[in-house]
Amino acid sequence: MRLDGFGLLVEDMAKMIRFYRDVLGFEIKEAEDTENVYLVKDGTLFLLFGRKDFERMTSRRYDYIKGLNGHFEIALYVDTFEEVDASFNEAVKNGAVPVLEPTTEPWGQRTCYIADPEGNLIEIGSWNKPYEGKDS
Repeated sequence: MRLDGFGLLVEDMAKMIRFYRDVLGFEIKEAEDTENVYLVKDGTLFLLFGRKDFERMTSRRYDYIKGLNGHFEIALYVDTFEEVDASFNEAVKNGAVPVLEPTTEPWGQRTCYIADPEGNLIEIGSWNKPYEGKDS
């Protein structure tokens, strides 16, 4: 099996589309009024699926956490420490919820956390080198 992408089950589709498209720069792949909305970021598929639509499809009810949740994070990388700070400030200015202001961790990574409108955590981090060389 190959990882094809990942998705979020969302309550307010329009708000979540605007956040991921307009605040974080994800590219939308079809009309905003569809039940499944496909976005792409750096070649990775990112699916937004309405909670009620998913429940109807699977004939099940699910529990959803309100507010900030710590079930997972989405990690975004920028090339420099300065970009971490600038990206955090820009995202917060445009509606992201600040969770952790930019900080340089003891292991050398500069990181910060924001949350989307439904409380999902998003990390913006850097090793102060281009993405292609960050793991070497």
